[in-house]
Amino acid sequence: MSSSPPPPVGRLAPSPTGLLHLGHARSFLLAWWHSRARGGRILLRIEDLDAGRVRPGLTRELLADLAWLGLDWDGEPLVQSRDTAALRAAADELLLRGLAYPCTCSRRDVELAASAPHPEDGETRYPGTCRGRYASVAAAERESGRPAGVRFRVPDGKVLWRDELRGLSRHDPAREVGDFLVARRDGAYAYQLAVVVDDARQGVTEVLRGDDLAPSTARQLLLQRALGLPHPRWLHVPLVVDEDGRRLAKRHGDVALASLRAEGTDPRAVVAWAARTAGQSAPDRLTPAELLPRFDLARLPLSPVPLAAATLAQLRAARP
Repeated sequence: MSSSPPPPVGRLAPSPTGLLHLGHARSFLLAWWHSRARGGRILLRIEDLDAGRVRPGLTRELLADLAWLGLDWDGEPLVQSRDTAALRAAADELLLRGLAYPCTCSRRDVELAASAPHPEDGETRYPGTCRGRYASVAAAERESGRPAGVRFRVPDGKVLWRDELRGLSRHDPAREVGDFLVARRDGAYAYQLAVVVDDARQGVTEVLRGDDLAPSTARQLLLQRALGLPHPRWLHVPLVVDEDGRRLAKRHGDVALASLRAEGTDPRAVVAWAARTAGQSAPDRLTPAELLPRFDLARLPLSPVPLAAATLAQLRAARP
């Protein structure tokens, strides 16, 4: 007799570097629905390692946004900056095994040495300036007189992985970004390493997020292989875009959830909008829990979601 698979463990991972907007709301709702509808757990992680961009007091706003939408989570939130020991151990292991190396290049150095930014996401490929140059982080800092970060040594070739929504996907990190940082020169641990380590230590089994992060999946898969960590299931959903086809940004205040909350918008209207754009049948007002019995991610359209000015006006005008 075959046993049924264990309930999934999903996660919400906002970053307090800017206000959450309607695009975030839709992705978070989809992640919550997809896990909860199958009896799964949802964990919350506050990704606040980028101290230079984190805004004081914004974590409180993020939590208020999630509660306003009607989302909940299991257990206490993991705040990344409170415990980086596991990140330090992972970076040290990569260095010890020769899978990473010290790098003293600044962002400006990389921009001057590398070719043009990648046209899709503006990332600049690292040309390998420090690869094989220094024996250790201490030697790099001593010889250069500059702080050193740590870069993962990216193998050549394409990385293939399966997206549960889009099927077989492939990216070529060596060509797209080259060796990428796992620890920055300012001492902060980089996003790619933090995501991999924290997904593993939280027991996350599936990651539903915006498709702008699909290229990161290949890099995270390489790190998971290098560190012997499990691979979650990945699902990348289309983004919400403005009328010009550009993805929404945290600087767009009129689509910020905090602005809608302050204006008295009914959050059930936002939830209903997100449900309908995901191919679900929904009335004009809906709570996340009310959709659970009939939620089906298979109905999700795999094209960007345009947010027309008229739609935004209707949402902003919706009142309880």
